[in-house]
Formats: sequence, structure tokens, C-alpha cells
Amino acid sequence: MPELSRNQVVVYAAIAVALLLVGARAIRGEGSTDASFAAAESSGRPTGGGFSVGGESGDLVVDVTGAVRRPGVYRMPAGSRVDDAVTRAGGPTGKAELEAVNLAARLADGQQVVVPERLAAGTGASAGATAEDGPISLGTATVEQLEGIDGIGPVTAGDIVDFRDEHGGLSSVDQLDQVPGIGPATMEALRERLQP
Repeated sequence: MPELSRNQVVVYAAIAVALLLVGARAIRGEGSTDASFAAAESSGRPTGGGFSVGGESGDLVVDVTGAVRRPGVYRMPAGSRVDDAVTRAGGPTGKAELEAVNLAARLADGQQVVVPERLAAGTGASAGATAEDGPISLGTATVEQLEGIDGIGPVTAGDIVDFRDEHGGLSSVDQLDQVPGIGPATMEALRERLQP
């Protein structure tokens, strides 16, 4: 290995110092972005726009929608529950059907939490009558109601309810294709008998 001249050592040292300064500035710049994001969030405004969904600090980003006072996208600490996200969104409205949402479910990054509205008194009676009277609400369907759909047995009905509870509600019947044991024919039956 050839010996380095004094000039070469000075040049390499200057490059190393410049790289350290650029790295320190980049790290400091990321910190100020997180600080401005935290300031916007603590003001009670929903966050959104150009931020990284990954959350380098272990935070989760969730979309809270439905019967809440301030629907929007919120950054939550890792380990948060659906109840924490609903509270961050201003809490439920007077029309919220909280019994249809598993408030104790742990949040996942990128999850959408849907708080459904309570059905009006006239529509509640017809929804609870028989499965043949009309579509069943995906947010409030019981295992017994789901069993009334062609191709759905007690195990699959339980899996659907568990999947819905784990994800804090569902906004579309199409999300049920992620439940094990539900094939294309069952999905068609679900689309005919369920509504979001």
C-alpha cells in the first residue's frame, strides 16, 4: 500500500469532516420535520399530506372515519387500541354504534377504523327480523345472521366477526376476501346479503 502524502491526508480529512457535517444536518432536519408533525397533531387537527406512513419512530398511522367528531388520519403510538384512535378523532358522535366496534382491538399501521352510525328505529326492526328481509349491515352482523347466508357455516361466520373486530370494522364487503376459507362463490353470496 503506497504511503499517503501530507496533502492527501488533509484532503481525506476535509472530505470526512464535510460528510459528518452533511449527515448531522440531515439528522437535524428529520428531527424538525417530526417536531412540526407532532405540533400539528397536538393542535387537534387531523394530519395528512406529505409524510412517511412508515413511522420510523414505531408510531402507527390510522384513518378514523364514520360517526366520529373529527374524522381524519392520525399518528398513534405503537400499542394503541381502537378506543385511543376514536378518542383522538374527537370521540363518537351521538349517532355512533360503538357496540359494533371492538374498542379493545390493537391498531395496525395503515388501518382504517370505521365507527358505524346507529340505525333509525324503523330500520332496526326490519334488520333484525330474518336474513331474507334485506341486506345485513357488515358493521353489526352477528354470527347467527352471517350463518343465514348461503355457504357460511358457524366457523366461517365466527372468523368473519373476529376479522371485523381485529380490524376495527370494515368499510367494504370486498375486504372479507382476506378471511381464510372464503372463496369466489362465497364472496358473491356475501355481496348479495351484506352492505357496508
